[in-house]
Amino acid sequence: MDAVTRSPEDSRRRELGAFLRSRRERLSPADIGIATGARRRTPGLRREEVAMIAGVGTTWYTWLEQGRDVRPSVEVLTALCDALRLDTVEKRHLFILAGRQQPERRMLAPEKVDGPLLHMLQSLVLQPAYVVGRRWDVLAWNDAAVAVFGDYGLLEGDARNIVHLVFTSPHHRRLLVDWEERARVVLASFRAESAKYVGDPDFERLIALMMRSSPEFRDWWPRRDVARKLTGVKHLRHPSVGAMAFEHMSLSIDDGSDMRLIVYTPLAEQNSIAKLKKLLDAQPAERRSA
Repeated sequence: MDAVTRSPEDSRRRELGAFLRSRRERLSPADIGIATGARRRTPGLRREEVAMIAGVGTTWYTWLEQGRDVRPSVEVLTALCDALRLDTVEKRHLFILAGRQQPERRMLAPEKVDGPLLHMLQSLVLQPAYVVGRRWDVLAWNDAAVAVFGDYGLLEGDARNIVHLVFTSPHHRRLLVDWEERARVVLASFRAESAKYVGDPDFERLIALMMRSSPEFRDWWPRRDVARKLTGVKHLRHPSVGAMAFEHMSLSIDDGSDMRLIVYTPLAEQNSIAKLKKLLDAQPAERRSA
């Protein structure tokens, strides 16, 4: 007989149930302070014990493990994560299997670019690159980025922010050949990525500053356009070497943060590679990126 064909949704529910069962069976009652007798045969926790700890019905939890069509809420999934002592990776996996978006926790600690990422950034000798944080503040950069875009080390606070630079920096406005088109894309992409931080004081402060500082931002922000453009070609007009063309890409840092690595690769167009080398050769030998 042919194997039973299951829908992707049915397979996902079965995998969710199997994952929950595997996490339940690896825990011992002693892990959660439950006293047991010598005759206990169930490996790990019993279903009713998990249900009790999570505050859900035993029958409902049993259906969930059996892969039935039950739809746990975000709150219930969070309670199950706590009951089963899931770590960060396991929590994410559980929410994906359940088809739910894991609640975002605002990062209170300052954003920090770790050594391995800094080393990779500096290894991109002929590719201008920088790391931006959740609010698109520039956190780290390489020498090639300084040569093309300017020295971020001379900027402080909100001034070292991509949105602020694009809309208020005369240098960036002259640098971008098609400034208005690029500025609209930057703004729409920033709105799309910052949706999870609506109401965040740091974001609200930046937006208020931009509303005061840029007439274009003030005009376009209320339109609520959104976009997600991670790659493309950017044409620049550098004050020293003239026209340049770069292919750019935005790469997520898979560490639970919203940091991104932005990399610009010079194209053969406009002799951009040779011009970048010329800019790098002209930099002072003692210059170092942050």
